[in-house]
This record gives sequence, structure tokens and C-alpha cells, in this order.
Amino acid sequence: MRPQTIRSGYGCVAAALLLIAPHATAVDAAMLPAASANATAQAASPQAIAEYRYLLKQYQEARAEFEQEAGAYWSAISDKRRGRNAKRRDHQPILLDDYVLTQPPVYAGPKRPVNPAPEPEPEHPRRVHKAIPVVADLLQAAAEQYQFRPQLPTSELEFKRAYARVAAAAGLTREQAVRVYSFETGGTGNYNVQSGIEHGGTRAISTAIGYNQLLTTNSVELMAEQGPELVRALTAKAASLSGAPRQAMDRKIAVLRQMVAFTRSVPDQWGEHEKLADTAKGWAVHAMVLDIDVGPLLQTHKLLTSVIFARAKGYSRPLTAAELEMMNLTGDGTGLDMVTMPQAMREQVPTANFFQRNGYERNPVAIRHNTVAKLLAVTDSRMDSNSNQQGAKDLASAF
Repeated sequence: MRPQTIRSGYGCVAAALLLIAPHATAVDAAMLPAASANATAQAASPQAIAEYRYLLKQYQEARAEFEQEAGAYWSAISDKRRGRNAKRRDHQPILLDDYVLTQPPVYAGPKRPVNPAPEPEPEHPRRVHKAIPVVADLLQAAAEQYQFRPQLPTSELEFKRAYARVAAAAGLTREQAVRVYSFETGGTGNYNVQSGIEHGGTRAISTAIGYNQLLTTNSVELMAEQGPELVRALTAKAASLSGAPRQAMDRKIAVLRQMVAFTRSVPDQWGEHEKLADTAKGWAVHAMVLDIDVGPLLQTHKLLTSVIFARAKGYSRPLTAAELEMMNLTGDGTGLDMVTMPQAMREQVPTANFFQRNGYERNPVAIRHNTVAKLLAVTDSRMDSNSNQQGAKDLASAF
């Protein structure tokens, strides 16, 4: 359905009022279009406009000075990051001086003044934000694109037990799985919990779903990179089945093969996978997070790939749940940068070193807990607290 515009309707009403009542000033302002009434009520004096322009100039000068300072700071963050990457490639040790050790500048100048004579709204329509798909949309995409419906668990506990079996067999510890689950879902999330639609929320704020909050792009990337392993796991399970269950599993494997081929149709790069994830077929792939056989494998591999990455980089000590969560949240390379840092450095290095400016400024947790040590500590603290929730206890008992 095409969106209806309001502006044209207002124009017709205004014209009619002028024809009916020549003395427009006698008409109650409440009967006029809102824009006309507001314009009359908010007529600004020359003195008010002059003061506004003076305050605006002060604001703009202060803001420009801040932006220059902030730009230099975030450029230094990028330069240091490139330097650390180069040293790692050359197997050189990372030192404290390889990080920016000051906190990001904070704007403390005057606020932008309110214009006493608001400018008219732009003629072009506002950009309509694309709706975030929810579980129902994912299931519909699977049905339409692959004529397949993921096999949902008969109960939440069934999914938790399936996840625990797969995670334990892959080498994840109960502590890692349960504490990451506790942090990601608050210790209460179901297998189909979606970011924003939990703890009383009613609107999805991202496509993150499940115990480890996989995004659509995560699902596409895991399907591309771990696809053959997923097919082997289901093929092994099919060998023990017969009759209708075997037929259903064979059908699931056939769909899985098609999905793997789809996700591998582009280069193995996050940006390319992101494009696929924003399609109906990408949504269908994401729906497999809900499947009782495939979902636990995807959830496990989301964490397991970080463990494998750390080992491949020579980090042999078992990752704590908080360290694993850092890699889960920020990406393996960035997360490992924090994980491999000695405690003394963690106390001094600001969290800003591991973010882009826009991401940092939208992350109140990283801003408030502004060193690596503080960020890991608050992550551990939330894991401690949320592990006492019933969902976390049920997952722990499933191991």
C-alpha cells in the first residue's frame, strides 16, 4: 500500500476555510491546520531572532572546535589500530604505547539554541526505515523461498538440551555457554527470543535471535563457512532414522544444501554476506536458527569460531565467558585484542580503542565502563547476576 500524504489534504481544507470565512482572523486557531496555527502563535520578534542568531553562532563555533578535537582523537584511534595490526602481522609484541591512552573528548559547549521562527518543513518526504523482520517473517520466507518450515522444538527445555549436547560435544564448557546466554538474553531468553522483544519489549530493534543473539548476517556467514559441517552433522543423524522421520531429515538436508549453495554464491566477506542477509532467501537462512537440529549447531558455531580463532592466533588458555563475549560482541580480531592484553594494560587502555566513533557514541556501556578492565568486570557482574535466572539454571542443568 502506498503511503498517503497529509500535506495535500491540509491544502484543500485551508482553501475551503478561506472561501467560507473571508475574515480569517475571526476563525478559532484550533480550526485551522496545525501548521498555520503554530506559525501564527510562534511569530518571532526581531529581537528574538537576533538573539537566536547570536547564540547559534556561539554554538557553531564551539561545536566546530570540538569536532576538530574529536576528529583528531578518532584519527589517532584508527592510526594506532593500523599500527597494532601491522605489528601482529610481523609477530611483534603489542605495548601500552600502541593504544590511545586518553578518553575521547566530550562536548561541553553551549547547546544548540531553539529557532524562534522555525523553518518550513522540507518538501521531500522523510525516509521510511525498512521494517526489521521478526520470527513470523523468517518462517514465511522459508516457506516461500524453500517450501520448508523449520522444525520447532516441542518445548523450550528440548531446545536447551539439544544446544547443550552440541555445545559440549564441540568443546564449549557449561560455564561459557550458560554465562554468555545469561549476558545475551538476561538469563531468561527462549530459543526464539529476539532483540527488543523481551522483558516486556514489543518492538524488534535488530534481527538478533536466540541464545547467542545471531543476526541475519551471522546466520548467512555461518551457513557459508560451516555449511559442509552442518550437512555432515545432519547426515550422521539421519543414518539412525527410518520411515517418516528419515524422510523429514532427508528433506531438511536437501534444503540445507540449497541454503549453503546460496550463501556461498558471493565472496566470503561480511559485507557480501550482509547483502544476502537482507533478502528473502537470507531471511529464510536465518529461520534455521529456530530449527531443533540446525539451530543448536549455528548457536554453537557462533561461539566456537571465536575459540578456534583464538587458538589459531596462539592463545591456548581457555577463554573466560566474559572474554568470549567480547569476541562475540566486537568480532574475533577486535575481541582478541582485548583478551590477550595483560591485566595491567587492561586497567589503563580505554574502550574507545576498540570502536569506531559512531558505534562508541551509541554504546553507553562502553562509555560508562571506559577501560578494558571495567568493561570485562561489568560483563562478568551481569553474567553473575543473570545466571541466577530460571532460564540460565535450566540451561546449566541441561549439560
